Amino acid sequence: MAARLGGRTAHRRALGGRRVGARIGATVTTSLAQVRNLTVSYRGRPAISALTGSFTTGSLTAVYGPNGAGKSTLLAALAGRLAAANGSIELPAAVRARTAFLPQRAELDRTFPIRVGDVVAMGHWARAGAFGQVNQVQRRATADALHRVGISGLADRLIGEVSVGQLQRALFARVILQDAPLILLDEPFAAVDTTTTADLLGVIRQWHVERRTVVAVLHDVAQVRAHFPQTLLLARKMLAWGATTDVVTAVNLAQLRTMAEGWTLAGDDWREAVAV
Repeated sequence: MAARLGGRTAHRRALGGRRVGARIGATVTTSLAQVRNLTVSYRGRPAISALTGSFTTGSLTAVYGPNGAGKSTLLAALAGRLAAANGSIELPAAVRARTAFLPQRAELDRTFPIRVGDVVAMGHWARAGAFGQVNQVQRRATADALHRVGISGLADRLIGEVSVGQLQRALFARVILQDAPLILLDEPFAAVDTTTTADLLGVIRQWHVERRTVVAVLHDVAQVRAHFPQTLLLARKMLAWGATTDVVTAVNLAQLRTMAEGWTLAGDDWREAVAV
C-alpha cells in the first residue's frame, strides 16, 4: 500500500488541483481505462500484442520493460495518438478530452524561440483555446505552477537557455495546469538530475493524493519499487500486471531480459514508434 502523502490544500486549489475521484484514503476499484486484447502495430509489426488489463481511478502505475517493448507505444495509444490494429481502449470521452500526455523530451525542439512561461501557460489551452487570451486567474495559476516546480525565476528564459532538468520542471508545470484526470508520462526522468527527479516525484505523489490516474514509463527499477504501487511489465506482450510487490520480482525481471535477448538473436530488436 502506498504511503499516505500530505499536501497543502490551499496550494492545490490555487493550481486548480481539485479532487477527481473518491475521497483520499478510500479503496479504489473503478476502472478508468480498460484495455481489451490491444494490438498496436508499427511498420507492419506488432509493437504491442493482445494486451488486456485496466488502470483504476486514482492508480499510480509504472510501465517497465526493455527497449522496444512497446512502452511508449502504449502511452501514445492511450493518448489517442496511435490507432489500435486490433482490440480496444475503453476510456470515457470526458477523460480522453482532458488527458495529459508528456512524451519523451527528445521530441521537443529546444531551438524554437518560446519562453518557459509560455510553454507552461499552454496547459490552459483546453480552456482558453489556441488563440484565446489567458486571463488574470490563469496567469496567477501559471505563476503558482512555476513556483510549485521550483522555477519561478525562469519564466522569461527561452527553452534553449535552461538546463534539461529545468525544462522538465516546466513541462511538469504545464501538466499541473491541465488539471487532468489521466496523466501519461513517457520516461519523465531520463537524463534528469537527482534533485529534479526527487522534486518531480513529489509532484507525482501529490497527483496520486488528488486521485488522478498516473501512468509512467520508467527504466529505473528502484524508482518503480519505491514510488509506484502498481506495475505493468511489458515486453511487447504483458508479462505481469498488478501490485508492484507481487509483479517486480527477480524471476519476472529475468524473464524480461530473456525475452529481449530473444529479439536480438532473432534480429527483431527494432525500436518502437514514438508518436508526436
